[in-house]
Amino acid sequence: MNKWLKIWEYKDLRNKIIVAVSLLLLTRVLAHIPLPGVDLARLQTFFSQNQVFGFLNMFSGGTMSNFSIILMGVGPYITSSIIFQLLGMIFPAVEQLQKEGEAGRQKINQWTRLATVPLAFIQAYAMLVLLRNQGIIPTWTVFDLWVMLISVTGGTILLMWLGEIISEKGIGNGVSLIIGLGILSGYPAQIRNTALILQSGDTSKIIGAIAFVFIFIIATIGIIFIQEGQRDVPVTYARKLRLGQTSGFSSTLPIRVNIAGVIPIIFAMSVLVIPGVVAKYLETAKTVWLANGARSVDNFFNNQTYYAIIYFVMVVAFTYFYTSIVFKPAEIAENLQKQSGFIPGIRPGTETKQYLAKIVTRITLVGAFFLAIIAVLPFIVQSATGITTFTLGGTGILIIVSVVIETMNQIQSQMSMHTYERY
Repeated sequence: MNKWLKIWEYKDLRNKIIVAVSLLLLTRVLAHIPLPGVDLARLQTFFSQNQVFGFLNMFSGGTMSNFSIILMGVGPYITSSIIFQLLGMIFPAVEQLQKEGEAGRQKINQWTRLATVPLAFIQAYAMLVLLRNQGIIPTWTVFDLWVMLISVTGGTILLMWLGEIISEKGIGNGVSLIIGLGILSGYPAQIRNTALILQSGDTSKIIGAIAFVFIFIIATIGIIFIQEGQRDVPVTYARKLRLGQTSGFSSTLPIRVNIAGVIPIIFAMSVLVIPGVVAKYLETAKTVWLANGARSVDNFFNNQTYYAIIYFVMVVAFTYFYTSIVFKPAEIAENLQKQSGFIPGIRPGTETKQYLAKIVTRITLVGAFFLAIIAVLPFIVQSATGITTFTLGGTGILIIVSVVIETMNQIQSQMSMHTYERY
């Protein structure tokens, strides 16, 4: 509590927190400003009965089920960011920009912002057409369609801008805080619905609720443990002194257990969304075999067991894929060699690269299975407890924990700076 009280002693830190909180509250106001011409009750039923779109709705902070002007949330911006990360693997020019420090980062950020506009427009159009095909949105005129598309696209750009202001003028990562707050915003209604069911006095429901709370606590502790877990590889750096003498100092190379973060889950979900969306479009096709095939695909992905198995496997695969993008043993080995650094007992160069690759492969196995279990946790919990009014989204908890840890670390570093200035 002393640390929390000290925050208000530093004017600049206090102002940053006020800016961040104010803009985050503004995003929640925007989330409840709906676009006209939709059956909200039917819309919310659609998202509650579909696992894939229910996840997307949770990720957007309920803006989809509210048919808000920020319908797509920051999803298009995240998609754009991932695209440019992947382009670094394909185009050497983009990879070179990624290595140019602050100047290169700013240029890629500008490209990411520009690419967000067409992505938001396309994703908004796809979502609106899907909702119309489900009978949730009545037939529109061309003018109505353009008004909705411009509003939704503008809402995404506004959220992106607010997120960047929070990052620059406030505290924490703005986009991450918007996503985390959006996930948290759905919990009060779920707790209320669960409490109403427990009032009936059904013993099985009460036992299920107790088990649910226990699993929630264990999941949160496990996420914190894995997120903060890392393997410290010892590294020694040689320094040249006068008269040809050398000395050295030791350091460590930290390799995190979960290098990929939440990105593999987003990748897997993005891929799994495609068959469901296409099937929803084709269910109304005039060709009989095509419509029947679309219904079969839709029924297959609505089967929780099949969906969970595919989801689990894809998260594991994407974890290894994204880790290979983020962590490059060859580059690290080369940089260590240039800095006269070496791992004790391992030759610089090729052997160092092989050694680091071996460590990453093994440690990523733990991170991959951890992410996969977190991804399918809602299916496991609902089957074990029978509680369906509260969705224990492992992905949501993972995002919230990551955001809280990152924000607290930034606050701590700001407070440390003031402590150094004082002395």
